[in-house]
Amino acid sequence: MSTPTTSTTPTYHMAAVRAFMLSALFWGIVGFSAGLFIALQLVFPELNLGLEYTTFGRLRPVHTSAVIFAFGGSILLGTSFYVVQRTCRAKLFGGDWLSMFVFWGYQLFIVMAAAGYVLGVTQSKEYAEPEWFVDLWLTVVWVVYLVIFMGTLIRRQEKHIYVANWFYLAFIVTVAMLHIVNNLAVPVSLTGAKSYGVFSGVQDALVQWWYGHNAVGFFLTAGFLAIMYYFIPKQVNRPVYSYRLSIVHFWAIIFLYIWAGPHHLHYTALPDWAQTLGMVFSIMLWMPSWGGMINGVMTLSGAWEKLRTDPILRFLVVSVSFYGMSTFEGPLMSIKTVNALSHYTDWTIGHVHSGALGWVAMISFGAMYYLFPRLWNRDRLYSIRLVNLHFWVCTIGIVLYAAAMWVSGIMQGLMWRAYNEYGFLTYSFAETVEQMHPYYAIRAFGGFLFLVGALIMAYNLIKTIKGEVRDEKPMEYLPTVKTASA
Repeated sequence: MSTPTTSTTPTYHMAAVRAFMLSALFWGIVGFSAGLFIALQLVFPELNLGLEYTTFGRLRPVHTSAVIFAFGGSILLGTSFYVVQRTCRAKLFGGDWLSMFVFWGYQLFIVMAAAGYVLGVTQSKEYAEPEWFVDLWLTVVWVVYLVIFMGTLIRRQEKHIYVANWFYLAFIVTVAMLHIVNNLAVPVSLTGAKSYGVFSGVQDALVQWWYGHNAVGFFLTAGFLAIMYYFIPKQVNRPVYSYRLSIVHFWAIIFLYIWAGPHHLHYTALPDWAQTLGMVFSIMLWMPSWGGMINGVMTLSGAWEKLRTDPILRFLVVSVSFYGMSTFEGPLMSIKTVNALSHYTDWTIGHVHSGALGWVAMISFGAMYYLFPRLWNRDRLYSIRLVNLHFWVCTIGIVLYAAAMWVSGIMQGLMWRAYNEYGFLTYSFAETVEQMHPYYAIRAFGGFLFLVGALIMAYNLIKTIKGEVRDEKPMEYLPTVKTASA
């Protein structure tokens, strides 16, 4: 599997890393395609096709789980196995066979979950739809994942634990806690797919959004901040701007994020003090979030000119800018008076996707472009021009998507709260839907561009694996890679 190395350079276990990167490439295209299809269903309702299996309600969780858990999860697990070995100068605990168990076990979880969504076998919980037997299997896989990561840290050759590993570990441990508590359920029978959750009523809602918001906080934020803290310094070939700030960033995120979930339940039966608590902690999150963004962007100090010639670095840095924007907008929307306008509208959809596409997907693309030539021992990517093309197509798609939803959402909220001189609603619900139709079309076009960008990336990376190179001038920033452990 690996080529001989010197005594000071360990031969790392790369099989699972390569497998996760390939699965991320596959699931990303599946998830983006599903997202485009259901976006088109909102523009052209006939695309429901008159089948229960192809309705928006069945396919929407296929989209969300494919992009969050299949694509994003593959990126997180793959990069964590890559980063922990290099920052610890130690091979993966358990070797290739144990890490490949995590890979295949995680893929099985994804397939079982997706099958349940299409067939209607779900718990009907946001981001936690799989039924009890799927949840149990994921728990087994996740425990093995934690054992591998912790075992590698324990046997490290470096005394210091780099901050990226702190974020990865927080992601692994917290997601496990969230998964177990939110999915506590009693099966109807040991052979049946149906179960009933142990929580009910407002308690169930509170636990669900404690889970839901912290899944965003620790799956889609902490884990990807680990990617930021490793791959931006590596790509720009400079140390992180402030290591002290990265530690403050870590502990502030850990202590504050866990309390922010109740802001999803403003103006509901949840006690007012709990709603206010969620709002206050959400606003406090502004500070550590922007501290992390500044740390990532300022790592380029003295090397800003690289952004002109390095599209991979552009992906990484622009993603951090979207992170800063999303973590400003989120606390803003948690303020009760703002939430009264934004909640249940497309503004929320615009906010979520500016973070999911702009932050999570963009930094994932940058990490994949960094990793693929190194994992397959290629001197360089197939085409730098295609990376640049992907960047611009993807960015235009995100801007169209998010801007359309921001405009649509604010318009939607204002129409819902408009009253005439007699105190009656000015607009019916159907009239608001009619007004949103052109913005749904713009959103679908933005999603289409994003999918096209992902297909460009897939073509470029497959060509890279094959060892093909276009007739382009080599980029100085991509060093020659000679071995799998380079």
